[in-house]
Amino acid sequence: MSVDSDGTEEPGWDVDPEDEQGAAVVAALGRQLKAWREAAGMRVADFGARIQYGEDQVRKVEAGKRIPRPEYLDRADEVLGAAGKISAMRTDLEQVRYPKRVRALAKMEAQAVEIGVYNNHNIHGLLQTEEYASSLFAMRRPTYSPDEMERILAARMARRSIFDRSPAPTLSFVQEAVTLRRPIGGTMVLRRQLERLLEVAQLPNVDFQVMPTDVEDHAGMGGLIEVLKFEDGSAVGRSDGAFFGRPVSDPKQLRILELRYGIIRAQALTPPKSRAFIEELLGET
Repeated sequence: MSVDSDGTEEPGWDVDPEDEQGAAVVAALGRQLKAWREAAGMRVADFGARIQYGEDQVRKVEAGKRIPRPEYLDRADEVLGAAGKISAMRTDLEQVRYPKRVRALAKMEAQAVEIGVYNNHNIHGLLQTEEYASSLFAMRRPTYSPDEMERILAARMARRSIFDRSPAPTLSFVQEAVTLRRPIGGTMVLRRQLERLLEVAQLPNVDFQVMPTDVEDHAGMGGLIEVLKFEDGSAVGRSDGAFFGRPVSDPKQLRILELRYGIIRAQALTPPKSRAFIEELLGET
């Protein structure tokens, strides 16, 4: 979290100029906030002091250059006596507060009734703990700014709401064994991550499998595979090793990804043996 020069916390994230939808929503929200403040007869400086944010940050929010945090809206609602009308804007804000690419993925995951994933470099995002994800993002070169880091980490954690959905989607994960041994973030971070995997693996709608390193005939040499299926019978998938890594929805192309993923699942350890594998790793960690 970045800090303003006067010591107050910045109230949000910068707007991505390439995110036209997000920029439009934030600009409209900023205009409404400015109208509410002016109708209350409050100067920017006075308003900022009341909600405990710097004057410069208030101007950025009202100009649509800054995405305010939900707490900003709640404080503004209270100070301006909006009786919940400003706080209600949180619903619109929720749609654009995360990066456009992540929003698109999260939207598809939220609509999917079945998801199948094979991952070979690190533990899949839906399965990551916050500290594991934070350690993973910290390795990125060039590095993320503190603002970017917080925003993308918040977006990643928000995706975990898929495990709370009702009715629950059918989820299948296959992880390379090496991803469960690599101590990203250190030993204790890895240990807590393995404990999280055990929790998820015991959910009735989740099948979690480990691909042993010593498998000779391996259908996953092309890299990550993801297939999402929806209630209307449509589907979308992508793979690092097929179709230039682009998402595909054509039935013929999807069939190739489903074939590879099906073989990968058959080559991996069964879910019970996979849980035993993680428990053994925990004993070693």
